[in-house]
Amino acid sequence: MSGTCVIGLQWGDEAKGKIVDLLTREFDIVVRYQGGANAGHTVVVEGQVYKLHQIPSGVLSPGVMNVIGPGVVLNPPIVLQEIDALAGRGIALTDSLRISDRLHVVFPWHIAEDRAMNANPVGGESIGTTNRGIGPCYRDKYGRSHAIRLGDLYRPDFREKIEGIVEVKQRLLAQLDSTEVLDAGRIFDEFSGHAARLEPYVADTTNYLLDAVEAGRRVLFEGAQGAMLDIDHGTFPFVTSSNSSGVGVCAGSGVPPCWIKKVVGVVKGYTTRVGGGPFPTELTDETGERIRKLGNEYGTTTGRPRRCGWFDAVAVRYAARLSGVDSLAIMMMDVLSQLSEIKLCVAYELDGRRFETFPSHTDDLRRVKPVLEVLPGWLQDVRTARRIADLPDGARRYLDRVAELIGRPVEIVSVGPGREQTLFA
Repeated sequence: MSGTCVIGLQWGDEAKGKIVDLLTREFDIVVRYQGGANAGHTVVVEGQVYKLHQIPSGVLSPGVMNVIGPGVVLNPPIVLQEIDALAGRGIALTDSLRISDRLHVVFPWHIAEDRAMNANPVGGESIGTTNRGIGPCYRDKYGRSHAIRLGDLYRPDFREKIEGIVEVKQRLLAQLDSTEVLDAGRIFDEFSGHAARLEPYVADTTNYLLDAVEAGRRVLFEGAQGAMLDIDHGTFPFVTSSNSSGVGVCAGSGVPPCWIKKVVGVVKGYTTRVGGGPFPTELTDETGERIRKLGNEYGTTTGRPRRCGWFDAVAVRYAARLSGVDSLAIMMMDVLSQLSEIKLCVAYELDGRRFETFPSHTDDLRRVKPVLEVLPGWLQDVRTARRIADLPDGARRYLDRVAELIGRPVEIVSVGPGREQTLFA
């Protein structure tokens, strides 16, 4: 069985969805294993743009089963909106989507908590959540007593659970100076309706995937966010609420590591970040704004402008090691083609000392100065290239230098949004 993972190695938004869509044809099953509706994967097929938040990017390939695993937190209204939108475009998911009955459900109180907490950040700098209730839902998951899993929506005590939790959450919201009012009866009715619509897709995906790998079926694991946002190994506290690096694949899917044979790390040829937190190579000048415009760097989920900067090889090398990456996919090379010179961060300097390892504390990362290496740009349109050998010499030198710095080969290069604008080594 060939188990492959696609992991973002930066702060998210690396165009993982495009890579998953392209690789899906070689697999039987695609699995989303962590994160929630804060993810935004954009896929372009024959000029048609699809934006997915909860459903795996494999849905655009006929004959592939798509699984939302137990490590995901599910927002039922959003996933149902996606199901309806895809059906409206001729993509029915009745026989190609399974949702774990073990995953945890995002409720209105989670979203209300998120808004209240984000309005009053500790220390004055917002973590930059999407206000989708992801963090509070994961917090309840690990707290256990106020958590509801998808399978619980079909149990006779579901109403009782709702009523008990609403009572507690209403007091909590008052302490957070929130004026939002939770109506237990309305929430029960609304989510009972969601449960009825979702029921055809709900399954024990853990046993389904274990049976699949033991039967030799090919599984592709689709990560959300990026490794630098990992709750344990990222730039804490400016991170997401799940293990978004390669270390989260097994826990979030239920598939043991012995079945995973390859990990593809996805990066942009530059770096972006949304929300707060340190960003050593950030460009707050005209060049940063130009990259944002050329790359249309605005969030798929929120529309927020992304912070832009040069490629950070220190951060990516750390993320590649952390995620067990075998090869790299370099995206957005068409954006770099319009810059006369390109810079790479090859090391950091802090307090007069140069080092090439990624610091564990954000206060140190905030103070580092990037050591930049300058490469000449190639100023040639690469969007019509169909082989890596067709790229200009400058572009190939750039790819070779990235591979050297990260210590992993570049096997995939994207020169535009379309499927056909993807080059394989």
